[in-house]
Amino acid sequence: MWTANDAARGLLQGSQNMELGMIGLGRMGGNMAERLRRGGHTVVGFDRDPKVSDVSSLEELVERLAPPRVVWVMVPAGGPTRDTIHSLGEALDAGDIVIDGGNSHYVDDQKHGAELRAKGIGFVDCGVSGGVWGLQNGYALMVGGDDDNVERVMPIFETLKPEGEFGFVHSGEIGAGHFVKMVHNGIEYAMMQAFGEGYELIEASDIVKDVPGTFRSWQEGTVIRSWLLDLMNRALADDPQLDEIRGYANDSGEGRWTVQAAVDHAVPLPAITASLFARFSSRQDDSPAMKIVAALRNQFGGHAVEGAKGADSPGADVRPPV
Repeated sequence: MWTANDAARGLLQGSQNMELGMIGLGRMGGNMAERLRRGGHTVVGFDRDPKVSDVSSLEELVERLAPPRVVWVMVPAGGPTRDTIHSLGEALDAGDIVIDGGNSHYVDDQKHGAELRAKGIGFVDCGVSGGVWGLQNGYALMVGGDDDNVERVMPIFETLKPEGEFGFVHSGEIGAGHFVKMVHNGIEYAMMQAFGEGYELIEASDIVKDVPGTFRSWQEGTVIRSWLLDLMNRALADDPQLDEIRGYANDSGEGRWTVQAAVDHAVPLPAITASLFARFSSRQDDSPAMKIVAALRNQFGGHAVEGAKGADSPGADVRPPV
């Protein structure tokens, strides 16, 4: 099984240049293709947007590649990935390899691996982290698959990963790469939620006068310094009061999968689960659950209910329960 040290040695010894197809040239896929080209690899790209695509169809992409082929899939998880991999199974030959670098569910990886294996086509799943900074800094890669298939495509991973010892792991069999990427994103959810809650509490304080400066000071010498903290400080530098941002956060799906995996394995994940539910709360302008809480407080304790007119307006008076 390949390790980060193996990848680092490959960089020092000089990587073998390869040819590959890249399906999906969005923010991640396009930058990854560019990093690979800068590293000396030949990349044939296919995207629904003809302005960025090198070929007009998936079939033309396969024709352009010399066998044995390597095709990297970088499209949204779920239906788009399933359809793409099924189409590749029809178009590729035995001995070719498909890499899924999207955010697929690890259970889907196992199905895709079995589907392609039946046709003699190799499959590698690769969780990718790095976002828009990956082109410059490299991508953290978490890989699952058979040793032989991973070894064949190592020059690609060596170019995409950051320089040095870290940033790559062959996590295990098919599905392992996306499983650990899923957990990575679950941890990310909890970390972002903790920063957000800490910010809200400090902002609410009457005695703290420099909230952005407080977070900037934590970038050195504290145990919570991190890249996320650096990015938070960039956001506060651009918009100190966050006036331009609405408090609404989507979830990518991987937080949900992480919580589901915790249920499946009977592993308690209170922090990650709470951070996922907090994102759900962010989408509610007027929480139905909080309406019930307010109504119940009024019923059992006579506590004021704030209506659309305001808590002190006529029609929002406290009415003792009967």
